[in-house]
Amino acid sequence: MTNKVLCIALLLIASLTAAKAQNDITEKPRISGYFIGQYQAVMKDEDQSNGFNIRIARLAADGILKGDFAYKIQGQVSGNVSSLGSSVRLVDAFAEWQRYNFLKVKLGQFKRPFTFENPMNPIDQGFMGYAQVINNLAGFNDRTGCHASNGRDIGLQLQGDVKLWNTSIHYQVGVFNGQGINTKDMDSKKDLIGGVWVTPLKGFRIGAFGWTGTYARTGNSIDAQGNTILGTRSLRQNRYALGAEYKEGGWQVRSEYIHSTGWGFTTSHQQADDAKKTDIKYDMGNKADGIYALLIAPCINNKLRLKVRYDLYRKAARWSSARTQYEIGMNYSACKNVELQAEYALVNDRSLTNHYFNLIDCELCVRF
Repeated sequence: MTNKVLCIALLLIASLTAAKAQNDITEKPRISGYFIGQYQAVMKDEDQSNGFNIRIARLAADGILKGDFAYKIQGQVSGNVSSLGSSVRLVDAFAEWQRYNFLKVKLGQFKRPFTFENPMNPIDQGFMGYAQVINNLAGFNDRTGCHASNGRDIGLQLQGDVKLWNTSIHYQVGVFNGQGINTKDMDSKKDLIGGVWVTPLKGFRIGAFGWTGTYARTGNSIDAQGNTILGTRSLRQNRYALGAEYKEGGWQVRSEYIHSTGWGFTTSHQQADDAKKTDIKYDMGNKADGIYALLIAPCINNKLRLKVRYDLYRKAARWSSARTQYEIGMNYSACKNVELQAEYALVNDRSLTNHYFNLIDCELCVRF
């Protein structure tokens, strides 16, 4: 089934579900969505560009079934069918048993329980995109070469909240295929991903996350010694993240560090045939890390917020491979469902001959 068919199916399911009788479900399904229109200008000495773009457009149906089951189906309806990195595709499809706060069970396709930022809605995240380290090490455009998966995978997850004295503790742990969205497991091995955080004060949380597993492809390749390897090739991945966040009264302060050990495939999975290319990108190394720190501060209540972000990613865990973005901007809420976001970034990319260049990004965000 193609991604286009999946998204058409999503629309049909949403409309049919909305028409079902009230005695079949506990709550009427909620149909929602959002889109982000973008203008971006990149001012490199050797490669200047600017243009308008529909960054994201999504449609979702969610609700509560009898027996304390929540469900959600979400599709990305913007993009094309020529590249997996920007394709129309099914994003979420899961159900979760939610009877007890201390134990919830989720099954299907959904966000990996890794980092604070990964689960955030792109509008609420507040900047022109997720931090570089999130994009590369949390399953968006992953350094392994996996197709763009928006931080998601297919699996089973347990999560819950418990109280210990006056402190709230949240845990989440899941078992996943390790292949990203809309894809079967390739090597019958599973990823184990989990996290725990404490909330000692209202709006403030500190957390730690771990991820161990493999990303696999089936095909022919040449190893470092020049030998031909046939069949399925699995690349072990081990990652951890540490983070802290304060979010209260319009203020948002957050920082996370992520470290990864594991090789990546030379060819990023953009086309169907790329999944058969199993050569390893040895020159990139088997380690990567990064850190970001951001502040979003209310200036005019419920209207205007100012923001700054330091965003560093080292694709080979060396300073010679570092790309750093120094960002400043503002977000203006025209009304509850419409927000304008704008920012300027000074980028220091050490892989370029001329390291520094400027970037301007403006976005119109609409929810419905």
